[in-house]
Amino acid sequence: MDIYVALVSFFFFAKPAFGFGSDQDYQLDIISELDLANATYGITQVGGLHNGSKAFLFRDVGRAVHAPPHITEKVVQLFRSKSEFTFLATIQQKSSTSGVIFSIHESEHSYFELESSGVREEIRYHYRFKGKPRSESFPYRLADGQWHKIALTISTSHLLLHVDCNRIYERVIDPPQMELTLGSGVWLGQHSHKHGLFKGIIQDVKLIFAPNGYITQCPNLNRTCPTCSDFLSLVQGIMDLQELLAKMTLKLNYAESRLTQLEGCHCERTCSINGLVYRDKELWVEPENCRNCACKNGVVECRRIFCPPANCSEDMLPVHVDGMCCKTCRPKCTYMGQTFSKGQRFLSKSCRECKNGLMVKVTERCPEINCSLSEQILPEGRCCNVCRGYDFCAEGLICGENSECKNRNTKAECECRSGHASIYG
Repeated sequence: MDIYVALVSFFFFAKPAFGFGSDQDYQLDIISELDLANATYGITQVGGLHNGSKAFLFRDVGRAVHAPPHITEKVVQLFRSKSEFTFLATIQQKSSTSGVIFSIHESEHSYFELESSGVREEIRYHYRFKGKPRSESFPYRLADGQWHKIALTISTSHLLLHVDCNRIYERVIDPPQMELTLGSGVWLGQHSHKHGLFKGIIQDVKLIFAPNGYITQCPNLNRTCPTCSDFLSLVQGIMDLQELLAKMTLKLNYAESRLTQLEGCHCERTCSINGLVYRDKELWVEPENCRNCACKNGVVECRRIFCPPANCSEDMLPVHVDGMCCKTCRPKCTYMGQTFSKGQRFLSKSCRECKNGLMVKVTERCPEINCSLSEQILPEGRCCNVCRGYDFCAEGLICGENSECKNRNTKAECECRSGHASIYG
């Protein structure tokens, strides 16, 4: 109930922030500072939500996007001199992924860390109070592949969270510890070198050490009198808050039980595979092995991707296409009593190739080969001979996990190693 009263009071009696944004000494554009310091290793500049500032793509690869000492010192000094600040960012997070948007920490002590979990569909804020770790969780789905603006405002013990210029949470929390140490690290898009890797695009990352910093991101919020639409939205917001409060109560009860179990542990069980590190309960897809994987308490668990029946029409043929796990319907050709799929060739009096359901003539100049006619063979689906013993695997056939390329008489095939069966069935 206190949340509702505070929300109504703020909406009707809040004062505009006069002169906000006039003092650039209390604003820090993180991306611009990192770009000027050439500290954007491992990320790629791409188009963002708008063209007014730079945006960077954070892929699931090794990277180290952290501030050099002179920027870290500036951040530490601003935190020490102020009791309120706002963190702003515009993000487009890959669906159903989890990662850290921004982090300031020393060793395992997080002074400020904002994390988005696509698995649990919540936003998490990690900080410290009197030397002890604290966390706040907000049920909300950011990892949906869409652009979102996020603003987290801290004023002593008062917390405001805006998403897409809508105030979705307001809480009273323990006052965060603002006395940062010079040994702290400032990271963008990750917790550390291998942990909490954010996957998606980040733009307009700023720290603003002034009241109502979210107004920089959403100028329309700087007003005093509500409209009728505002009032109706407020009523609807209160109804939504009642529903969210019930969900939050369940999540808080679960969080308290988890904190009791983990109170003496500062470590998280992670999974390492193919040179990448995944956090506990993180999900990913291995398209080359046709399987979905998850990290569960330090153990990687994978299941093969289920392929439904192709159900092709009579003029189509189910075939395997490179880069896809399941069969795809492609036009078929019938010629001289044989059936061919798209791209297959057949040599009779002339070379023909299956295209759009028809066997069309192909003019191809065959290269000279250094062997007698009796030692020549015609590879499957081709029109030019090769010498017997030709290494088809050398052409670059890619085989999945637990399989290897084998040369047959007229082609190369992937063969399962001993103890394994084909995932194609």
